[in-house]
Formats: sequence, C-alpha cells, structure tokens
Amino acid sequence: MKQRSARSFAAALSVMTVIVSAAACSTKAPNSPEGKSSKDAKVAFLMPDIASTRYELYDAPLFKAKVKDLCGGCEVLYQNAGGDAAKQQQQADSALAQGADVIVIDPVDSAAAASTVRTAQSRGVPVIAYDRPIPVVRADYYVSFDNEKIGAMIGQSLVDHLKATSAEGGLLQVNGSPTDAAAGLIKKGIHSAVDSSGFKLLAEYDTPAWEPGKAQSWVSGQISKFPGKIAGVAAANDGTGGGSIAAFKAAGATVPPVTGNDAELAAAQRIIKGDQYNTISKPIKTVAEAAAVAAFSFAEGKKPTGETTLFDTPSELFTPTVVTRENIAEVLVGDGKPLKTAEVCTATYAAACAEVGIT
Repeated sequence: MKQRSARSFAAALSVMTVIVSAAACSTKAPNSPEGKSSKDAKVAFLMPDIASTRYELYDAPLFKAKVKDLCGGCEVLYQNAGGDAAKQQQQADSALAQGADVIVIDPVDSAAAASTVRTAQSRGVPVIAYDRPIPVVRADYYVSFDNEKIGAMIGQSLVDHLKATSAEGGLLQVNGSPTDAAAGLIKKGIHSAVDSSGFKLLAEYDTPAWEPGKAQSWVSGQISKFPGKIAGVAAANDGTGGGSIAAFKAAGATVPPVTGNDAELAAAQRIIKGDQYNTISKPIKTVAEAAAVAAFSFAEGKKPTGETTLFDTPSELFTPTVVTRENIAEVLVGDGKPLKTAEVCTATYAAACAEVGIT
C-alpha cells in the first residue's frame, strides 16, 4: 500500500512538472531556443527591390521603429533583395538560420516566394505577406492596401480627367512586374476603369521587375508607333510613370496625363510641376506598423484574425487616396503629412509649390 502511494506521488509530481514546463514555454516565440521569449524575438523583414525608393526610405525604418516600440528587446533582421528572387530566397534561409521567429516578406516573385512560406512554416515560423500577396500557398497573414482598388482608382482618375478636358486619342497601360501578384491586381483594377471608358487601349506592357528604364524604353516605341495619338498613360506606379514621362520628353513630344502610385518624393515633385497627373498616397506608416503589430502577435504565440480573406489568407487591407495637383497640399505634403515641405519644395520646385498652396 505504501509502495503504491509512493508511485502515485511520483506520477503526480511528474504531471505537475510537465504542466509547469508547458506554462513556462507558452511565452516563447515560435522558433525560439530554450529560454527565449517573445520579448527578445527575431523578426525578418525582407523587402523586394531598390527600384522603388520607398522600401529603404520608409518601409524599413517605420517597421523597425514600431517593432522597437512594441518590444525593446526584439531584433529586426532587415534585407533587400534588389529585385532578385533567388537572392530573396537566400535571405529568407539566412534569417531562419539566425533564428527568426517570424518572417515578413514583400516578395520579388509571388510564385517563387511559395517555397519560403513552405520552408518557414515547416519549421513552425509564421509568414506575413507584406504589400504583395503570395497566392500559390497560404501565408499566415497578409498586410497591404487593396491593390485591385488602387488600380481602379488610378484608371478612373485618369479617365475622368481626360473626359473633363475633352481629350482625344487612346491610352497606353504600363503595368508592373509580371511576377508580382499585387501588380496583377493593380492591372485588373486599371482595366476595370479603362476598358469601359470609351478610350481605346492602344497597347499595354508588363514591366519586368518594375524597372523604370524598361518602361521608358517600351513607351518610347509606342510614341513612334502612335505619334500624336496617345491621350494618356495609365502607369501602375511612380517608377513606371516616371519612365513614361521621360520617354515623351526624350522624344520631344508633349507629355500627356500620366498616372502613378506610391507617392514617392520624385512623383510629388513631378505632380507639383505638372509633369505627372496623379499618384496614390498609401501612408506606408499605416501598413508598416500594422505588419509590425501582427509580427509581434505571432511572436507572442497569438494569431491575428484579419478583417477579410484574400487568397485564403487572413488579411488586413487599407484604402489609399488619389493625389493630384489639386489636393497634394492637403493630402501629401506638409506638416503631419507623409512628405515634408522642405524635401519636396527645393529651389527648383519652390515656385510650383507656392502655386498649389504648399508653403
């Protein structure tokens, strides 16, 4: 009888030990070594390219700042792939080898990024798709702006302007990278506005890696092909829009209304000067901080639920704003706005800034 009691006591003690151990582990980040908690988690932040200046200037600093605010002991492993999908895969593998507890990735190639998702998830590391979705496999979360809506806003703003000014001719559509799923959504959105506009779509182009130089080269060819017949250009971002504008200027042709997206500094200056018709203001602070909050939730062992679902992935999608010369002072440039007056209104643009009310 005493022997059975001793065995029972030992068994109970063993169960208690397991329960206590499990409780102690409950605060650990998903990929953490023994003794590491969410308060010193590692978060990989993998951006796609430097062709768009936003990643280095805004996304990365804002994401890092929010992570630090949430978790002073956490570390952000930041890498930029420079438009190379294979390099981004290597960066993801390196982050996992360094003990990343969460991966936040804006994929160079949405299809190729599927292998990153599978590898990370096989090791218990959640993946947040950032800005661009990963349709092939189910990421753990997706944070972005509504890219199809962005495309529709780009296209409709251009069409409305052309109709208001009684423009004649057809349109060029300069899309983003064919390997970027977000570019595909933007393209679909632009078509939703352009196809029923009454303006003929003369030609369209999917710009490899979103490279402005390639957009410029293609548009140059279209200027020669359709001399005097291009009423406007629906460009999917500020880089391709800038390349399109450069093509018209190089050809000595009048620059028609050209769209953009991302509200980059150079685009703001082009809009103020009158070279670019619009851009899309996507307060990067909003999406970068939302991604940081989601990453920290995963590090704490919590799953953010999202507000909607896209590509079978819980998603948080934000609505941006169309910016033209008429509202740039109100929306984009000035105190408390995404761009500072001093950096936009340099000596070259000072007079034009005054014209639109930026002082």
